[in-house]
Amino acid sequence: MAKPLEFTPRTPTPQEQLHTEVADSTEALLAGLHLLRQLHEHGVLDVAQKTVRGGEGLTASLLHILGGQSSTALLRNVTELGKTLSELDPGEVSVLGHAVTVGVHEGARHVAAGKGIGLGELLGLLKDRDVQVALGAIFALLKGAGRALREANEEVPQTANQAEVGR
Repeated sequence: MAKPLEFTPRTPTPQEQLHTEVADSTEALLAGLHLLRQLHEHGVLDVAQKTVRGGEGLTASLLHILGGQSSTALLRNVTELGKTLSELDPGEVSVLGHAVTVGVHEGARHVAAGKGIGLGELLGLLKDRDVQVALGAIFALLKGAGRALREANEEVPQTANQAEVGR
């Protein structure tokens, strides 16, 4: 009887493997190159590179891509909104957000039921503890906003107790 031949196939070289993969992925590679070219033409790759490098020149690149005065105002407003949101305590925002959500649901149920409110009912609601707490929160928000607006106009001298608590 004949002896079986011993054959070990040769392992392809990395270049051969790459050539095979490229041949199998030609359509995907062409689509990827087209996308890459578009990203480069629109300056998106430049912005991505600057982001990776730590944002050096990022704002100028974004302004150039967006172009125009309205885009500049938009970016400034987003920056200011970001600063404002970063100063808020997440716990306080969570509590107030939940309160607003519950209040919206309660208001929607009231509207769906077609209920109105008369003057007598309004005065009666002022005795309701939930209404008192909500009104207290709203008036505190208005007081704080008013104080901040006056301070922004430099109208308000700090009183002794404001200085003590850092307001």
